[in-house]
Amino acid sequence: MSSAAENGEAAPGKQNEEKTYKKTASSAIKGAIQLGIGYTVGNLTSKPERDVLMQDFYVVESVFLPSEGSNLTPAHHYPDFRFKTYAPLAFRYFRELFGIKPDDYLYSICSEPLIELSNPGASGSLFFVTSDDEFIIKTVQHKEAEFLQKLLPGYYMNLNQNPRTLLPKFYGLYCMQSGGINIRIVVMNNVLPRSMRMHFTYDLKGSTYKRRASRKEREKSNPTFKDLDFLQDMHEGLYFDTETYNALMKTLQRDCRVLESFKIMDYSLLLGIHFLDHSLKEKEEETSQNVPDAKRPGMQKVLYSTAMESIQGPGKSGDGIITENPDTMGGIPAKSHRGEKLLLFMGIIDILQSYRLMKKLEHSWKALVYDGDTVSVHRPSFYADRFLKFMNSRVFKKIQALKASPSKKRCNSIAALKATSQEIVSSISQEWKDEKRDLLTEGQSFSSLDEEALGSRHRPDLVPSTPSLFEAASLATTISSSSLYVNEHYPHDRPTLYSNSK
Repeated sequence: MSSAAENGEAAPGKQNEEKTYKKTASSAIKGAIQLGIGYTVGNLTSKPERDVLMQDFYVVESVFLPSEGSNLTPAHHYPDFRFKTYAPLAFRYFRELFGIKPDDYLYSICSEPLIELSNPGASGSLFFVTSDDEFIIKTVQHKEAEFLQKLLPGYYMNLNQNPRTLLPKFYGLYCMQSGGINIRIVVMNNVLPRSMRMHFTYDLKGSTYKRRASRKEREKSNPTFKDLDFLQDMHEGLYFDTETYNALMKTLQRDCRVLESFKIMDYSLLLGIHFLDHSLKEKEEETSQNVPDAKRPGMQKVLYSTAMESIQGPGKSGDGIITENPDTMGGIPAKSHRGEKLLLFMGIIDILQSYRLMKKLEHSWKALVYDGDTVSVHRPSFYADRFLKFMNSRVFKKIQALKASPSKKRCNSIAALKATSQEIVSSISQEWKDEKRDLLTEGQSFSSLDEEALGSRHRPDLVPSTPSLFEAASLATTISSSSLYVNEHYPHDRPTLYSNSK
């Protein structure tokens, strides 16, 4: 990681000291960004609308903004600087594709001071967010800006085919030159809205080599954790309903194949987790810490900008997971393994890493020292497959429908047999009780018995009624199979019946 002065981190004990980047004050960078974008976008409105041509992707426009001002530019209190705009017509088309009007774009970036964010990554970049939470402005290196410019034709084709994507949405590429220093910036969509508190934030690559947040990162108020931290904190993964899960995995697979075709690697999935149950308890605290309601946008102005809009889903809550809080800010509904209701915000970031010579050398060196399959720097095809496998098996999971398993079916059949046998036993025992009561209450005399015996001698056709062999066998089988229940419920009936019948 670069020094604290370069990456925008303030040194301990110097919280009031202004941050710098490439020896340029942060306030000067923010002011130059607003002045430069305000001039270039306003000047672009005078150009007529037309189709984007191939040469439009390689056009670079430049304007000089002196501190005392000129006929075309306003005066300012920053050092003199030159502001370059890359592919202005192409990026104008991208903004129109996402429904961003020039006035809204200018108002978001230039109406209020930009808010600086802490940098959790190792790139040493500065991050700014607009006051309405719509756009992120990030400083990029020369190679990254050059790669993005070469990527624009393919990026243009992909967005035409599939505007619903988790890939970064690029809205502008600029360069500020002052005092022999070039500061290149890119304007992108904001993945994690500040108006929704993220209880956990993860940067996931699907790698395990040194993929744990540092001690310095953990000490931050809103740290960004990594793969090994996720496996420790959310070891059971995050659960979605079937429709949302399929839409999310379909989008991830499509985006990874696009990145693989461009030979892009070392990207990450930025994942923000908001606990709805926690938010109810922390509502008063969030109101005091988050953006004031007056500045909170009533609705998203940018199309396909939220996490739910970025996947192929219809935007429904799904299976009743989210029912209470309607202000979800476009988060994807999910559940933890403990059944906690969640809102997920996500997007693929850091896609401006091409698998070129330096990356090949870096991977070859790390593969000699460590396991080559665990390091984050890898060839694009393997990186995409490992990334998807990690997301599919360890991070995102599908809520299984509740169906009766074979074991449950067996349990149900056994219960039915037990109920049937109970009915049989109860009916038999009731017959025994009735017979016993008849014998005790009616009690035939010896004389009547003698008369029956004499009568039977005169009537040889009358024989004692005995059960057939089949009836006796079936009765014995029923009694033997149900003997357990007979002994439990009627332990004294059988001896009494035996003595009476004897």
